[in-house]
Amino acid sequence: MSSIQSWIEDLVGGDEVRAEYAASQLGLVGGPAISGLEELLKSPEADHRWWAVRTLAQIPEINANYFVDALEDASSEVRQAAALALAGHPVEGAAPALVRALGDEDAMVRTLAVNALSAIGKPVVPILLDRFPRASASEKIHAMRVLAELRDPRAIPIMMKAMDEDSAILHHWCEIGLQQLGLDMVYLKLD
Repeated sequence: MSSIQSWIEDLVGGDEVRAEYAASQLGLVGGPAISGLEELLKSPEADHRWWAVRTLAQIPEINANYFVDALEDASSEVRQAAALALAGHPVEGAAPALVRALGDEDAMVRTLAVNALSAIGKPVVPILLDRFPRASASEKIHAMRVLAELRDPRAIPIMMKAMDEDSAILHHWCEIGLQQLGLDMVYLKLD
């Protein structure tokens, strides 16, 4: 049996210490380990899919589509691993899936999607601005957090309009975003 196959078996053998070691070794091997990890991505066991995503994320030149696809997994833990992997492998092509993940039922997936979108940077701004008017209240908060972190002037109109919405958390991120852009002035009407 090859060492790659042995490590893949260790990934799903139930021993966390061996699995961690196997993940690090497979990450170092890189390309030759991918086909075995692809098989784990198809497993009916969520734990196997999680280890596959976690291990693929350690391969420097990995195709981020593995993680984009895993954002649709039935398991929230796999979706979490995928969003975390995309923060480590930020690619513009993942932005639409990550914006959709801002509405995920799992709070950790939403938070990790924010981090991944922030890591991608300014290319996500037009997608967020387009989605914002149709987003749920929770999605708006997460989207605004990304927009605030990215400090892109294109977000100013949305930030100003969002200040009219009835959400203290949304207002908080709008204010931070506007401050980051140097627009935190207070206007007083003098009689």
